[in-house]
Amino acid sequence: MDNTISPTKSAIQFGVLFGCLMIIEFMISYILDIDPSTNKEFGIIVNILNFLVFPILFISIGANHFKNKLNSGLISFGQTLKIGVIICLIAGLLYAIFSAVFNMIFPEFVEEILRKTRSAMIDQNPNMTNEQIEMAVSWTKKFMSPALSIPVTIIMYAFIGLIYSLIIGAIIKKDSTQSY
Repeated sequence: MDNTISPTKSAIQFGVLFGCLMIIEFMISYILDIDPSTNKEFGIIVNILNFLVFPILFISIGANHFKNKLNSGLISFGQTLKIGVIICLIAGLLYAIFSAVFNMIFPEFVEEILRKTRSAMIDQNPNMTNEQIEMAVSWTKKFMSPALSIPVTIIMYAFIGLIYSLIIGAIIKKDSTQSY
């Protein structure tokens, strides 16, 4: 009987941590009333953290945790891919569900975003007609609906997890058949 250890245990705990950090970022910006669209530096920092630093950090930590603590110093390329995709998938799921629930509890938040979107469009392109502005705002509203935002967020983070896992897996893999 094969007693292989599943990398899922390591992935779940770090995926939840990653998702919670993104939720905390959102809550801090909401409580402190920091708008990433007007405060460009804050927006850039949040995007770098959520799409570069956190995924790489948590995939690396999760894969190394599995390798060193759970699997006797061994990890395959496939296990690293599984860990990375699950970490980002769980983080994306948590964040997407939180955002959907938050938007349902605070509908004025969605209206504020739509108002700011409309204002930004007028500022950036004063020649836009009202019909063009309304169409763009309606598309923004559609993308903010839970039916679209949840799957898109999950797929986006799963893809990010796949890309970073490919790179990290190539670096840290150590199979039992690997020789030096």
